[in-house]
Amino acid sequence: MEVYVYGTGCGAGELIDTVLPAERVAAFVDGSPQSDRFLGRPVISPEELAARHYDLILVTTRAAAAVAARCDALGIDPDRLFFLKNHAELCDRNRCWNKAEAVLGADFVASLRGSQRLIRRPLWSEGETLDEADLEGDYVRLKTLEVLCRELQNVPGAIAELGVYRGSFARCLNTLLPDRTLFLFDTFSGFDEKESAGCGAGFVDAHRNTAAELVLARLPHPERARIRQGLFPAAAEGLEDERFALVSLDVDLEESTYQGLQWFLPRLNAGGCLLLHDYNSPRLPGVRTALRRYETEHGRLHAVPLCDVNGTLVIVV
Repeated sequence: MEVYVYGTGCGAGELIDTVLPAERVAAFVDGSPQSDRFLGRPVISPEELAARHYDLILVTTRAAAAVAARCDALGIDPDRLFFLKNHAELCDRNRCWNKAEAVLGADFVASLRGSQRLIRRPLWSEGETLDEADLEGDYVRLKTLEVLCRELQNVPGAIAELGVYRGSFARCLNTLLPDRTLFLFDTFSGFDEKESAGCGAGFVDAHRNTAAELVLARLPHPERARIRQGLFPAAAEGLEDERFALVSLDVDLEESTYQGLQWFLPRLNAGGCLLLHDYNSPRLPGVRTALRRYETEHGRLHAVPLCDVNGTLVIVV
């Protein structure tokens, strides 16, 4: 069976690391590729699918509606599309469950069934500051961010993100707090090789697939952003006296998370928040370990866990 994988991000990396060996993939498909190879396989544009034979296209991105619309415009048979992140929508787009079972196994496909979640619009919402494409990724996390930003109006300081990847969350920060300086800390070339040793190849390769220019192009107010490229905390050199109102810490691994907590928490102004992503993620246990290390040294933090996709912890000072 000829199988293509739509996406070259974390969803694709997770699929390859856990279920589908890369050698079974004819090619990866990406509408805005950063490279022509991913995990040793070719990366093609959606338009190139028209000239190729395929039995199944596995869609690994959460932008299901956008991918479905693009594939429809290209004349791709919806019976050959299978959406692995279908849970981000309120409808089931999948029509080729049997084909997916043949490729991914019945147990894995069964785990995807019935995963839709109907989330009521919060009563406090007055219009949508974030658009539907932003909210599709992780509704609970992003609507929580929106209400937190409202509460930070009287808290002085810049905002920052450590672990920017492709800039989806940075875009939301920049949208919700357009008047604040936004510091973006990342290597923009993937993880430190020593720290990521032992991680899955798909996970590591997916995080190489970014660039500072790509992130800036996604921001509605790029003039407010300050790119700090390099390994942390060296990338923060010269900012020792900076103060922050809101920080997103999303670096996945233990030591980088620990270094982020050590550097940012003392620099948060009173009433400020640090959002620790992946705290409750079973796939990234180093994040929780890093927090426990920090608390052992500095005492228990005031924190509330969220029920978002990857288990964010909101730390308030």
